Amino acid sequence: MGKKKKKVPGLNTSSTADISFMLLIFFLITTSMDTDKGLERRLPKPPENEDVKQEMKIKERNVMEVRLNSQGQVWVKDGGSSEFLNNVAELRNRAKEFVKNEQNLPHFPEKHAKFIEGLGQCFVTDKHVISVQTAPDTPYWIYFYVQNELVAAYNELRDDLSKQKFGGREYSALSDEQKVAVRAYYPQNISEAEPKKYN
Repeated sequence: MGKKKKKVPGLNTSSTADISFMLLIFFLITTSMDTDKGLERRLPKPPENEDVKQEMKIKERNVMEVRLNSQGQVWVKDGGSSEFLNNVAELRNRAKEFVKNEQNLPHFPEKHAKFIEGLGQCFVTDKHVISVQTAPDTPYWIYFYVQNELVAAYNELRDDLSKQKFGGREYSALSDEQKVAVRAYYPQNISEAEPKKYN
């Protein structure tokens, strides 16, 4: 008499799809995604009449030049002196001193009287410009680092002014009207020039 073939028991796969779906949701929730680093910039409004071009005349004393070469070196010209920085972190303090011009030095941005709603009559250096110029092959990391230090300089200046004028509160804790006043005192004037080849 022949032997009967043993039947292999079948697997119940009806719940496999549910388990896979739950695992997928679990990994999506618990996994952290890498976020791209970038710089927050707001583009200026387009001119109402494109045919009208205004030439801005900026005094040399009001301009701080920051140049980046292809080796990642940072050259700064402000207040009549120019040099390569040993460390990019120095740029923050250089920018703060330049924009603030606390002692009203003749080779730093000119101070003038201005009435600011919420702050009253002030002496400001709002005509200053920090001009950043890169080489075509400047590494992105150094460009990012420089921009970060410049924005941090403005943030620290605004925090210091906010604490001084609004009872020790930081800029982020101010009302919208107060923030407008602080920004009028320290406008963020960072200009990006067309890339140029540097040695």
